[in-house]
Amino acid sequence: MTRLVTRIVLGSALIFTFSWGLPAMAQEPQESAASEDGQVDTEEPGETFGETVTVTARKREETLQDVPFSVAAPTEVILRERGVESLEGVSANVAGFSIQNLGPGQSQVAMRGVSAGQIVRDQPGVKEQVGVYLDESVISLSLFTPDIDLFDMNRVEVLRGPQGTLFGAGSLSGTVRYISNQPELGVSESFGEFSLTSIDGGDAGGQAKFVVNVPLGESTAMRVAAYYTRMGGYIDAVQPGLSVKENVNTGDRTGVRWAFKYQPNERLTVTPRVIYQEVTADGWNRIDDFNILGNPFTTTRPAVDLGERQQFTQFEEPFSDEFLLLDLNINYDFGNFALTSVTSYTDRDVLVVRDATALTASITGGSIGFGESIFTLDAPLDDATTAQVLTQEFRLSGSKERLEWVGGVFYSSTDRDYGQSLLVNGFESASGIPTAGAFGAGRDVLFFSDLAYQLDQLAVFGEVTYSVTDRLDLTAGLRWYDFEEDRTQTFDGIFAAPGTTLGSTTTDGVAPRLIASFAVNDKTQLNAQISKGIRLGGINDPLNIPLCTPQDLVTFGGRDSWDDEELWNYEVGAKSTIMGGRGTFNVAGFYMDISDLQATVTAGSCSSRVVFNVPNARSQGLEMEFAAQLSHHFDFAVSASYTDSELRSTVTSTDAAGNVTVVSGIEEGNRLPTVPQFQAFAAGTYRWEMKKGWGGYVVGTYQHVGSRFTQIGDQAAGFGSVDLTSFAPNNIGGPFTSNTFNFDPELPSYDIFNLRLGFLNEKWDAAFFVNNITDEVAFLALDQERGTRARVGYLTNQPLTLGISTRIKF
Repeated sequence: MTRLVTRIVLGSALIFTFSWGLPAMAQEPQESAASEDGQVDTEEPGETFGETVTVTARKREETLQDVPFSVAAPTEVILRERGVESLEGVSANVAGFSIQNLGPGQSQVAMRGVSAGQIVRDQPGVKEQVGVYLDESVISLSLFTPDIDLFDMNRVEVLRGPQGTLFGAGSLSGTVRYISNQPELGVSESFGEFSLTSIDGGDAGGQAKFVVNVPLGESTAMRVAAYYTRMGGYIDAVQPGLSVKENVNTGDRTGVRWAFKYQPNERLTVTPRVIYQEVTADGWNRIDDFNILGNPFTTTRPAVDLGERQQFTQFEEPFSDEFLLLDLNINYDFGNFALTSVTSYTDRDVLVVRDATALTASITGGSIGFGESIFTLDAPLDDATTAQVLTQEFRLSGSKERLEWVGGVFYSSTDRDYGQSLLVNGFESASGIPTAGAFGAGRDVLFFSDLAYQLDQLAVFGEVTYSVTDRLDLTAGLRWYDFEEDRTQTFDGIFAAPGTTLGSTTTDGVAPRLIASFAVNDKTQLNAQISKGIRLGGINDPLNIPLCTPQDLVTFGGRDSWDDEELWNYEVGAKSTIMGGRGTFNVAGFYMDISDLQATVTAGSCSSRVVFNVPNARSQGLEMEFAAQLSHHFDFAVSASYTDSELRSTVTSTDAAGNVTVVSGIEEGNRLPTVPQFQAFAAGTYRWEMKKGWGGYVVGTYQHVGSRFTQIGDQAAGFGSVDLTSFAPNNIGGPFTSNTFNFDPELPSYDIFNLRLGFLNEKWDAAFFVNNITDEVAFLALDQERGTRARVGYLTNQPLTLGISTRIKF
């Protein structure tokens, strides 16, 4: 009789392994996933023991518990067992890490409560606050950071706190790293994953995924992973004639990862790779609460009462995102030190189509006063983003006696183009207003923009760790950076201020880090650090002057650019192995002092967005992670974080009468947006032995996310009350049954429960699952048009979902 060995990864810190007596046919069903972490079974059958997870959070291999700052690294096994398939799902498992869902293919990553507000598509110059990497290649692109499929990922490393010293300007408050499984020499393996899902009140979905690892001689190997996911829709769209289009947000994700490994000797390793992923969606996961063209308050247009998961549109809102990554990793071990070269090229092509008819109607019908035959014309707003990014990093790393060190140089060059086109067919003929412009707007194009960016960055970095004693380690690191951005802005159309402008900005500086780590004993480690994070500045778009009121021109005008955002982080923490090696307990406390926070502001009536520098803000909080194998069959993990983040400055504006007002909610004491004060996650797994080589398991997970605001401006006095008569005498649909529409801009907390029942042997792993058991309707982000006067809606989550999944080892 042999034994089925099962690894349980708890709290991203420790792998527990135990085994059941099974017939001789049984083998380790998760051998390949564990071996990627460098684990080898050496214990006697039936003995419970702990195995560490190896990470590369400091660009060198070390165990997760030895990293002297706050890191989580959920592995492939645990992510699969918990049904996690996206980065948003990863954030549910990790304390202090949150992702704001902003629609298909669009998300905003935040760490430790540091956030300046929702990044919108028409702000392509805004940089990210959390850097995202795929292995060694940076893939961050502010709002459009790609949501890579987690299939055949070894783990996802979440590095909390500033990581600018080693990972650069995009890692102001943290870094996320997808770590993929690499080609293995001398190993032939293949496996597949398949699933079917049924969404309550929505479409069916499913997945088909396959990976193969093939040796090509003694010194070479190839690994190919391919995947397809059908994402079922669940949002219904009410049309102007009150017909309903069902499940309009159906989508697809298709991708392939190909990697080749060449290792002619023990010193040299060459790994070229190609990754391609395409994501498409037919619509948005948006609930409309108020739409100027479809609401229950009108008495002169058809009244529309929208249901729980409904929106009002006039046509489809497709989305597409093509992502291509080519990279080459070369490593040569000289003995006392190693040289690593990482070259990467990324090509992105993103097209977002929004139904901007409500926004356009608020201008053509509300502000100008045209009749229904004009303000109801279809108004698709096309947002196109393309980006080509080339990066090169050379670094040396080594160790000698009590010293470990890493240092290198990094260069990146980005060409990014962004454009908008609002084509309203028939507008010129119906209105008599000429629409063709001299700067790119054709007939019936009411708004046109073409923005071109060239961004170049050079950095030199280094970090040294010295073991003062066997218990005390001191680390010092520094990064110097030089950044330049050139931008050409062209605008046209009757909604814009036509013309072309040129702009540029440059900056340089340093990002230091100091860490002290003290081993109280072989089970507990105390850590402290001071570190600096940076977020590069940029150039604002000009306001849409024809739409602005005189006061809004005064308040929001004259802000051509914004400065770098800087953050100083002060952190203490402890990492402990407890319960005789059957558990871990990690805790960290931090205080972050933020200067020149880059607050995203909606520019009132201008239908524009600008970035303001807020002089001072801060974030402080606690993170806790506990994981344990409580018995031979049961393990449990819980993580939680509390964050108190707020503005420490007030920005004001003075009108012509001398009255001083707070600008867009930027007032001392207001919360930083998009992030909850409290979030928590818990997971429990129970396993049992069955007959004929089978085992069973049940996994339950619980996620709590506290209340949030989407933008700083959502806390402004009076926000949450929409005056339906603000366009008088051109009130669309008026007179109204009520002249005011009220909503709560503070997004309520929510709770998600998932359950999974599985059965496995050496070849098969099949599971039945229920996600969002209570069918919670979570408001993930507020979505508004023209300062809420045209539309108010919410991005929402997937309803109760039933499914079956299977993993087969060929």
